[in-house]
Amino acid sequence: MSCVFLDLKIGKVNWQSKLNKAAHHTSDYSSTELILRRGQPFNISLNLKTTAQSWDNLTFIASTGPSPAESQQTKAIFALSEEGANGWSATQEPSEPRCLNFTILSPADAVIGRYKLQLQVLAGNKVSSKVLGQFVLLFNPWCPDDDVYMADEKERQEYVLNDSGIIFQGLEKDIQEEAWNYGQFEEDILDISLAVLDRSLNHREDPAVDVSKRNSPVYVSRVISAMVNSNDEKGVVEGKWSGKFRSGTNPLRWSGSVAILRRWYRARYRPVRYGQCWVFAGVTCTVLRCLGIPTRVITNFNSAHDKNLNLSVDKYIDVSGNNLHLSEDSVWNFHVWNESWFIRRDLGSFYDGWQVLDATPQEKSKGIYQCGPASTRAIKEGDVNLDYDSPFVFAAVNADCVTWIRYSKKRKERIYSDTRKIGKFISTKAVGTNSRVDVTANYKYPEGSAKERQVYNKALKLLGVRRPGKRSRIPRSRRGFSRAQPAETPSVSGKLLLDASPVVGQDIPLTLTLRNLTSDFNTIKVKLKASAILYTRRPKAEILQLHRSVKLGSEEVKEISFKISYSQYKNSLMDDRKILVTAVCQIKRGASLLVEKDIVLQDPFLTIKVLGPAVVHKPVSVEVTFTNPLCDEVTDCVLRAEGSGLLKEQLRIRVERMAPMETSTVKFEIIPYRSGTRQLQVDLVCTHFSDIKGFVMLQVAPAP
Repeated sequence: MSCVFLDLKIGKVNWQSKLNKAAHHTSDYSSTELILRRGQPFNISLNLKTTAQSWDNLTFIASTGPSPAESQQTKAIFALSEEGANGWSATQEPSEPRCLNFTILSPADAVIGRYKLQLQVLAGNKVSSKVLGQFVLLFNPWCPDDDVYMADEKERQEYVLNDSGIIFQGLEKDIQEEAWNYGQFEEDILDISLAVLDRSLNHREDPAVDVSKRNSPVYVSRVISAMVNSNDEKGVVEGKWSGKFRSGTNPLRWSGSVAILRRWYRARYRPVRYGQCWVFAGVTCTVLRCLGIPTRVITNFNSAHDKNLNLSVDKYIDVSGNNLHLSEDSVWNFHVWNESWFIRRDLGSFYDGWQVLDATPQEKSKGIYQCGPASTRAIKEGDVNLDYDSPFVFAAVNADCVTWIRYSKKRKERIYSDTRKIGKFISTKAVGTNSRVDVTANYKYPEGSAKERQVYNKALKLLGVRRPGKRSRIPRSRRGFSRAQPAETPSVSGKLLLDASPVVGQDIPLTLTLRNLTSDFNTIKVKLKASAILYTRRPKAEILQLHRSVKLGSEEVKEISFKISYSQYKNSLMDDRKILVTAVCQIKRGASLLVEKDIVLQDPFLTIKVLGPAVVHKPVSVEVTFTNPLCDEVTDCVLRAEGSGLLKEQLRIRVERMAPMETSTVKFEIIPYRSGTRQLQVDLVCTHFSDIKGFVMLQVAPAP
């Protein structure tokens, strides 16, 4: 055996951070630590204090977690030029005197996390060992052998490296875009993302086993879906959908994930108050992109919450057409969740691709509030028997809306099933632009098609759900007029229309149009009601009630014009800015009719101008112009700005006073610190009205 230096005196370890980070697509992380992706080689150099004569018996040890073990793939021992049992390997590159250059390769299924790297030298019966340092290993969408491999470079840029995005909200007929700062590369966010994993119930129960499972994106993503909400594990965000938000932050005030994750971390893991679905999805997207799993945010309009998982959202009315609150099922105007991209070794290759994850705490799965990953292929094919939580997601996009008429406590009758209402305009941000892409076809076959009903019936059978009675569809001529068609075809049709775009601070003019569908004379008693609602369609305050009587001659059409004045809604409107208008029409000759209209009030526009070219490390001025939408003076407003690569902390500027309808301009300065396409978000916060938000995309040039 050749003589090997026992005293390995290493002067310096050169991690070649800049070159390795560039090769591993991790240059954007705001960290001095070496951040690598698995399944890809990296280089290190050891500068020695003495000249080494031989290094034939060098061995590397890479370990992660609190109890590293080769049997659990959390420890790898690999000699030079030999592949270790766990797939790690090291080769020596051409070296100078007193300098050793090595290339180290981790396997494509390595556990992700923070690693310690040691060098061990054997001389006779004596072993000398030296800790070289630490590095972080992430999932690798660029590696064909990694479960998260994504072939398209433009998609990798979007779903892994883009640190800002758009989350769609609103109504199916009034889709709005909200900017969100994911900020996965900002300072501390990688450490926080790893801490999210370490705070999970799984980790607390058995840290060694938990860490050993972190080679699987299925496992890691499911843990994150549980940890982003605070219901079971004192996770990141506490949800709240009712009451005031005085003890925390109104969910509508958040513009990104960075402030939320930092607040959780700095408060020693106390849940951040408060979030709703888009907040949970935004934070989940940040953490998963940070860990290297391609992820995007999805919005489902008319999203069903099927409490009893019978694939039916049940609505009850009495004989007059009034709503009866007899079911826990609900239909939200929209719901936001995530999709992550990886293969499903547990299900088979047919189910590879986009997987649904939902961190919003709605229903328990395996005893805790978590949801997914559920394969979108499984959802589309009705394979609701497959892991994880496929029935819940299937119902959210494809449940039937069933209306029942309740005659007494013992007698009810199903009068129709609307098979088309749920799961509309399922949306996500496009690759490379801020436009909306409709991905509904990824979740279900065309509504009304034979295949769609076939899949639905397959799901019913797999869940063991039996349906009594026949389903009758809404006649095409009635669709859009009434949400609850009685068993008897109505003799009158109705429609509610807005006469102008509704804007906060202004009156809302509406018209109810009634059409007699018969040649007989008819009298209709109309009960109009307007309520302030949340995006979950839960009513919070009554705004208006009107009663009218209308006489219709043969096939006659009449209009009832009315308005909801600002004075009527200003003290009742929720921050969601949503109003539900209903008209219950009791018809003398024929069945009653219910007509509904969802309204979202628009905020005044906020304009943002960047006054000059944006260059890294050079100040540039920004001008923001906004208008007080009210006929009242407002005080104590705050203008907030944030954007990854532009502002390291959120900027806050006080706006002391604004006269009624006054337009104001505020200027501030930013110093970009990262080049490329950047999103600057601006938000005017005021207690007198809901936030006025805007954003601008700007190209930041590298420093000269």
